[in-house]
Amino acid sequence: MNKPSGSAFDLRPGEERSTAAEQIKHLLIGKPRNLRDRSIFHRMALIPFLAWVGMGADGLSSSAYGPSEAFRTLGSHTYLAIALALATGLTVLVISAGYSRIIEQFPHGGGGYVVSTKLLGDHAGVVSGCALLVDYVLTITVSLAAAGDAIFSFFPVEWHSWKLGIEFAAILLLIILNLRGVRESVVVLTPIFIVFLLTHGTLIAVAIGAHITEVPQVVRSVQEGFQSGYGSMGLWAMFLLFVHAYSLGGGTYTGIEAVSNGLPLLREPRVETGKRTMLYMGVSLAITASGLLLCYLLIGVIDTPGKTLNAVLVDKVTDAWPAGHVFAIVTILAEGALLVVAAQTGFIDGPRVLANMAVDSWIPRRFSVLSERLTTQNGVLFMGLTSLAALWYTRGNVHQLVIMYSINVFLTFSLSMLGMLVWCLKAPADTGKRKRGLTLFSVALLLCVTILVVTILEKFLEGGWITLVVTGSLIGLCFLIRHHYRSVSAYLAELDKVLDRVPDTDANPVEPLDSSKPTAAVLVASYGGLGIHTVLNIFRAFPGYYRNLIFLSVGVIDSGQFKGEQGMKALRASTKQNLEKYVELARRLGIPATCRWEMGTDAVEEAEKLCLKLREEYPKTMFFAGQVVFQLEKWYHRWLHNQTAFAVQKRLQLDNIPMMILPVRVRPQVRRAQDR
Repeated sequence: MNKPSGSAFDLRPGEERSTAAEQIKHLLIGKPRNLRDRSIFHRMALIPFLAWVGMGADGLSSSAYGPSEAFRTLGSHTYLAIALALATGLTVLVISAGYSRIIEQFPHGGGGYVVSTKLLGDHAGVVSGCALLVDYVLTITVSLAAAGDAIFSFFPVEWHSWKLGIEFAAILLLIILNLRGVRESVVVLTPIFIVFLLTHGTLIAVAIGAHITEVPQVVRSVQEGFQSGYGSMGLWAMFLLFVHAYSLGGGTYTGIEAVSNGLPLLREPRVETGKRTMLYMGVSLAITASGLLLCYLLIGVIDTPGKTLNAVLVDKVTDAWPAGHVFAIVTILAEGALLVVAAQTGFIDGPRVLANMAVDSWIPRRFSVLSERLTTQNGVLFMGLTSLAALWYTRGNVHQLVIMYSINVFLTFSLSMLGMLVWCLKAPADTGKRKRGLTLFSVALLLCVTILVVTILEKFLEGGWITLVVTGSLIGLCFLIRHHYRSVSAYLAELDKVLDRVPDTDANPVEPLDSSKPTAAVLVASYGGLGIHTVLNIFRAFPGYYRNLIFLSVGVIDSGQFKGEQGMKALRASTKQNLEKYVELARRLGIPATCRWEMGTDAVEEAEKLCLKLREEYPKTMFFAGQVVFQLEKWYHRWLHNQTAFAVQKRLQLDNIPMMILPVRVRPQVRRAQDR
């Protein structure tokens, strides 16, 4: 048996001339990654600090709108702000601790979709996955809308008409950055993150430190306010107001899940890196959110038209400073810029959720495909375009976006905490770790469900219904897509029956391949009935003509395989093994055969390279591919299936190379769908 030849990695960089369009593309998003480089996973992975920037920025930046929404809800009852600050900080720490345990249990990535699917079942998983997708779209939208509000707080009102256009431009810029790669986008935005930490840390420390001597007076004021509220409202009404404000500050907790969901992007050891990143994010968010709520109370911040509460706060704190106005501008600009960084979470984790759901056939499988820059390009584009649509629909209204946003955040949190609670209940009863887990996830589940229910009930008519309708519609669409894929898989299973009819007797010794004789080159994916049917159909259609068989295959690197060097090795091994099975089949049929293979992220491009190189060696080659056909083609088939055979045929025809696609029928009476 002839061994597979070398792959496309043998091509020298720059060997092929680039078109003008390709040069522009490489200028914007960079040149293709070299998959042959063994250090690529290490260089692309994020250390804890960069992970904190790329994934923790969403949580930390939510302090720009979460605490302010909660504080505004208190109205004149600001004495409840101290209890609200304590509850907010505690909630952040509890949920963060829960996700640290999830990182331990799911070391290869444990976002809400994975956790719910593994621990609660497929149906809970698709609900969590769809909620996450809508959540990440709104992450991008609300972050940039809040960034616009923050930055324009220092601009004249007549300038505010430019705000929406600038927010649109920011989304387009982030799309380009993320098409270049995750690490590149994070490194570019790191200085912004550092400036935010320094300015806001200084702001909170100075605001609280300046009033530290007034603590007794503040305590008395809070006691008097509580007594006054108790006398006028009653304890139950005060509690309802507190819960209402607490729930509407739900935007504060957004982004906590990002680390566990983006674990595959972290540097080894991933679990330790993930837990450290989660610690950084949880502590920084708890301090910032709680600190801002205390500052609002101590400084006496009031709602001002055209300004965010944080802008009002920094103005009051720095009013008497020599360079206070400059510090205020830098602080708010850093806040607005960090909100732009926070939108990264949607671009990092949203495509990853799409890819995981695509691998499980809930959404079109093309969302698991990686670009030449090793990013889930389709996912990045989907997140960017849908966030543009959400921004246009809401006109950048942060209040409406936060309401829409918080519902799905806590739907996902609730499912994840419930899943881990179920897991703890099934764990061995004699472990202290189980008892601690039961307590942690019970408390976390109670907090998450409380916020979820109150937000839905209180804000259903103010925009909450939109989130529920969109999420519900997306869930329904996912079930339809999976039903389609399962139906097609059932049709394809009919083809595998041909494996039982292939002769199993050794043929006479075959001759070596002769490049001067007619050669049939067959493009195949995995070893199965479709490829075998194609081979048999070639010899039925052209009996005795083709004297050589060469099997071609591309090992497509998608998000399922691109999780480390071991995944790449497994893909190489499986691609080679499938081809060797086809060569063995040809030997059993008495036909000289060999195989060639490539690896890459684009099946069509790599297949074209294979065919062009083979054509030089075997000039009398005719290329073949099989395609499953049914009776009736639907409009959505081209979107759900990749049409690889037709795309390769078109490229080869442009190179004046013939290729024939042979139809393979499963059952003539069933519908027609394009093969994968």
